[in-house]
Amino acid sequence: MTRTSFVCQQCGHASAKWFGRCPSCDAWDAMVEEAGPAHRAPGPARAAVAVPYPEVASSDAERTSTGLPELDRVLGGGLVPGAVVLIGGEPGVGKSTLVLQAAAHLAASGSRVLYATGEESPAQLKLRGERLRVRASHLLVLAETDVDAVIDVARRERVVAVLVDSIQSARCAELSSVPGSVSQVRESAQRLVALAKATGIPVVLVGHATKEGSIAGPRTLEHVVDTVVSFEGDRHHAHRILRAQKNRFGRSDEIGVFTMGESGLEGVAHPSEIFLAERAGGAPGSAVLPALEGSRPLLVEIQALVGEGASGSPRRTALGIDPGRLALILAVAERCCGLALAARDVFVNVAGGLDVDEPAADLAVALAVASSLSGRALPDRATVLGELGLAGEVRSVGRIDARLREAARLGFSGAIVPGSAADVTVPGLRLRPVRHLADALAAAFSA
Repeated sequence: MTRTSFVCQQCGHASAKWFGRCPSCDAWDAMVEEAGPAHRAPGPARAAVAVPYPEVASSDAERTSTGLPELDRVLGGGLVPGAVVLIGGEPGVGKSTLVLQAAAHLAASGSRVLYATGEESPAQLKLRGERLRVRASHLLVLAETDVDAVIDVARRERVVAVLVDSIQSARCAELSSVPGSVSQVRESAQRLVALAKATGIPVVLVGHATKEGSIAGPRTLEHVVDTVVSFEGDRHHAHRILRAQKNRFGRSDEIGVFTMGESGLEGVAHPSEIFLAERAGGAPGSAVLPALEGSRPLLVEIQALVGEGASGSPRRTALGIDPGRLALILAVAERCCGLALAARDVFVNVAGGLDVDEPAADLAVALAVASSLSGRALPDRATVLGELGLAGEVRSVGRIDARLREAARLGFSGAIVPGSAADVTVPGLRLRPVRHLADALAAAFSA
């Protein structure tokens, strides 16, 4: 007997009756009737055996490199046997290009790799592969949406990796719902996870992103996989950011940087040089921040523009940083240092399209705003970092030495840092420790 239920296509909540608004996530018109698999009478339970923790065998299996160093960095060193990786991103950002390049590199070692596509024909995939100069003879292409068929081919061909593009196009034949629905995505993902865990074959899934930026499908999709990676990028910029959001086998805050060219994606070993390549030296409203993304220090430019307010309610616009954080910084700057910002429009941007969400950017934002307000540029070869407290105090941030070494490597000669970093020494870099925002303003504009 087949049971039907109404399932929310946003959060996966199931109900026996239809609702105009989902009781779980409050999404309107998201409840769709779906038929579940046929009910089966429970059989006898198999005997389960628990193993004491000290007796659990340690895994010494080596990671498999994808051939893309930036992807390996985000994954923690490569693909772990039996791991399931979900790569999500907006349409056109380059997810399929990234996965096809990784598949080609894996197959170049002589081992068979299965690329299952439900969104392209083999001829269309070959056309894209020729542009990327893919020549791997051990790369198997399967244009199939049936998950069971993909699993059968993977077992029969004894492949070393399976890449599915995309999980939203996969389907299970016994479910009556359309591909991309919550029940189809959930069941398809669980069967692919079972394949990975039973055989040790790593599985890479491509997932679509919603307009809110989250991966389409039920939240259980992100829970059942081992690693969730988001592929971000602005179509107006050539670089792409690969960011780990969950990783059971490595850091969950690591990033990789790529540039999109005619022949596909190329890793960027030193991304700071890209983010500062077009910076205009000596311009008011600009500050350089040594940010930290995972284990990698990146130098980025914080830009600020302060203008006369055109109406009674001044605008506060933040691109690349938290708008709430910007409001806090402006309030501290006005209250503690007397900067006249209450009636002015303030625009802050992280150049290059990068998102910076760490408190270490507070001092750089404050000095960039002060620079634009006064029309005086900050020292050209100096960096700024530090967290601001509500009393205007400048607080310490993590891994200052690694950040400053990256600044020195790129030729910077000075840095305004929190007072707690007074004992830090970096060859070629003159430090200006400050304990209050007023001290930082004095150090920045003393010349």
